[in-house]
Amino acid sequence: MSQGEPGIELDTSLGYLVKATASALHSAMEAVLKPLGMTITHYSCLELLAQRPGLSNSELARGTFVTRQSMNVLLQALERQGLVVRPAQAPVGRALPTELTPLGRGQLKVASAAVRRVEQNMLADLDAGDQDRMRRLLTACIASLTEPPTSAT
Repeated sequence: MSQGEPGIELDTSLGYLVKATASALHSAMEAVLKPLGMTITHYSCLELLAQRPGLSNSELARGTFVTRQSMNVLLQALERQGLVVRPAQAPVGRALPTELTPLGRGQLKVASAAVRRVEQNMLADLDAGDQDRMRRLLTACIASLTEPPTSAT
């Protein structure tokens, strides 16, 4: 930016406000998960496996926004803790499908309740209509930034 050009007004910049919201949410989630011995990635991994059992390392990495290498390290730790199981051999190809154990489900239940309270606190001043609009708008923003633009014909 040259000195003659105006900067971005942080108070009204939607990108800045989304980032500040994400940062505040991240901090609040860390605060409730840390006493449970969990990180946000740890929690996210368990939540994904509860909703979609059998995901591979790569699928879990994409779903939790970490590298495959980081996810592999986490999965090994979760296996040692008895929270997930993976077969010794891949049933098809090279991907090892991962599933929660009963212990993993129990840990997830406690963590999900804590994370749900954080989200409820975040949304406390928004009515159901505002929450629905926010979901639609954020989904549209994500799509605009991640999907290829459509060509005008």
